[in-house]
Amino acid sequence: MDTRDIIVIGGSSGATAPLKTILGALPTDLPAAVFIVLHIPARSLGILTTVAQAAGRLPVRPAADGMPIELGHIYLGVPDRHLLLVDGHIRLGRGPRENMARPAIDPLFRSAAVSYGSRVVGVLLSGLLNDGAAGLSAIKRCGGLALVQDPQDAIADAMPLAALQAVTADLVAASGRIGDVLSDLVREPAGPRVPIPPEIRLEVDIAAGERVDSGVLRRFADPAALICPDCGGVMSQVREPGPLRFRCQVGHAKTAEVLAYEQENAVDEALRVALRIIEERAELVSRMAEDGRKTGRRAVAEMYQERAEEYRHYADTLRRAVLMSMGRAEPSGDEGGQEEAK
Repeated sequence: MDTRDIIVIGGSSGATAPLKTILGALPTDLPAAVFIVLHIPARSLGILTTVAQAAGRLPVRPAADGMPIELGHIYLGVPDRHLLLVDGHIRLGRGPRENMARPAIDPLFRSAAVSYGSRVVGVLLSGLLNDGAAGLSAIKRCGGLALVQDPQDAIADAMPLAALQAVTADLVAASGRIGDVLSDLVREPAGPRVPIPPEIRLEVDIAAGERVDSGVLRRFADPAALICPDCGGVMSQVREPGPLRFRCQVGHAKTAEVLAYEQENAVDEALRVALRIIEERAELVSRMAEDGRKTGRRAVAEMYQERAEEYRHYADTLRRAVLMSMGRAEPSGDEGGQEEAK
């Protein structure tokens, strides 16, 4: 009888401390494999040491392409590759970034759901924005369990809160309790197998680096009047339960929250460029009005003076918009993780 022998853990800003607590509570005879993706600096070597120290006698390995999955081992996502589980082996995907990250939490969760279904236990920890919510939804749709760190216990509660909006969690608990719960769950029989939604398989293929085009996208998403901030391609809205998400024709994936964050920077820059152009225009026509006065062309001077005042009014409006937009953008999970690791 199958047991719940696949544990996938994702986190971002503030996730290191709860992860250490969870791993430290796991037994040395753990009859499960553990896979971890943290959105922290891509070249942070310290995380491997941190995880190894917290895991005690459980062996910790950086994920390698083609590595067979062994129970009682902990596998850690490596820089610039999606960590995927396929046919009893680890596959490192070269697919597009998801929510600005590679490795990303969602591809790991989806691939585990596709390959192992009800045998999977997904754990989502502290972090900013809403990474991991879509992946946790995929785990639930494929019959697995969803565990979420209590938002009140998280340094950054946005990711846990987003997960709880996207799925009905099987457990919401402080990190100090999650490790003990996992130790019990892995010895229980897995739930019944359920059909794997084809769109989840497609997104795993995209993370692995398979070709994606408009035809592939139409199988699980509808075109939207939005542009991908990464490549400028047209984005499509994904049709699935869970958080509102988009993918472009190259395959870049973003939740609406992440897309809004990235657009905020573009809007701010556009407003500042527009302000500069309008102020330059006001300065130019002011000088033209002054020149008209000096040369005795009163009608021309009055016309340009009216235009200068009009442009200055526009500039004042834009300046207020720029000031209102300042301070609204929030840091991403990657930025938060980088700050944490310093």
